[in-house]
Amino acid sequence: MNIEIKEVTIRELTAGYVDNQEDGVRGYGGKLDIRPPYQREFVYKDHQRDAVIHTVSKGFPLNVMYWAVREDGNFEIIDGQQRTVSICQFVNKEFSVVYGDITQPRKFNSLQDDEQEEILNYTLMVYFCEGEPSEKLHWFRTINIAGEKLADQELRNAVYSGSWVTDAKRYFSKSGCPAYGLGSDYMTGSAIRQEYLETAINWISKGNIEVYMLNHQNDPNANALWLYFQQVISWVKAVFPSYRREMKGIAWGELYNTHKDHLWDAAKLETEIARLMQDDDVTKKKGIYAYVLTGKEKYLNIRAFTQSQKRQLYEQQQGICPVCKEQFDLAQMEADHITPWHEGGKTEIENGQMLCKEDNRRKGGG
Repeated sequence: MNIEIKEVTIRELTAGYVDNQEDGVRGYGGKLDIRPPYQREFVYKDHQRDAVIHTVSKGFPLNVMYWAVREDGNFEIIDGQQRTVSICQFVNKEFSVVYGDITQPRKFNSLQDDEQEEILNYTLMVYFCEGEPSEKLHWFRTINIAGEKLADQELRNAVYSGSWVTDAKRYFSKSGCPAYGLGSDYMTGSAIRQEYLETAINWISKGNIEVYMLNHQNDPNANALWLYFQQVISWVKAVFPSYRREMKGIAWGELYNTHKDHLWDAAKLETEIARLMQDDDVTKKKGIYAYVLTGKEKYLNIRAFTQSQKRQLYEQQQGICPVCKEQFDLAQMEADHITPWHEGGKTEIENGQMLCKEDNRRKGGG
């Protein structure tokens, strides 16, 4: 990993500044991509934006910025986008601030020549970073310690930027993007913070997000990921046509990967889901969907006996385990369903007993 710190004046930074749909947001003579595909939109409020200019006007240092060096010799901002845009917008005469001794807000072109020169000659400290993807990712995570932190997926997008990330963002990373329109009822997180994109890649890669992004970094488009995402959501809607709020945020891609080839009876599943939703012993309603596909009770977090119930059962049994007939302290025993939950047993005193730990584990615990 090669890391070099350099001084960049605001004059150099703002040279050739553009912000339009065709060219994106660029500066530094067109060589700096100020808003690369992984970066969020400009989010500074007016007082934050003004504070950047006031810091510059007083000659105080701004926090160091970080630029990645691309293979073509150009650069992209890793950290410092909000400060950079604030500076460029001010020099580009897009807003006014109170500057110097004059209390009336002024735009850059209304400043005196010497005041303009003070700003243009102001020096920013910038780390220029280049290296292999794994090195860059480690470095980016290390420096991502202050301000409005980049999310993990935003950092990955910085490392694996290219044609694939650009196209993937079109589907997954903007407010009102196609993925939001299709799957917002089933997804949590924010598209603009790259959480939709992260989830989709995690599903298709089976948890190997960085490997997947490295392998597809230079693909011309992200069609495979988008088609996969559509297939996941279509499968969910077909298998579970009755929507409930508990369906939001489930790891649907993981369930799809494992169970998509089974011929499910949607009506039968719905009957079972409705029954489980009304079962007070099922404390994790979201887990019902994984349970009806897998039969694994771990997804349901079946209600346990309370400490009060355990004490009552213990006293009724006088501390004697009904299996081995030995007497134990309360701490040496565990509550057990006489009739297991999956056979219709409830978490009630009438269906409870205290077993010694060895016998409870031998029975299967619960």
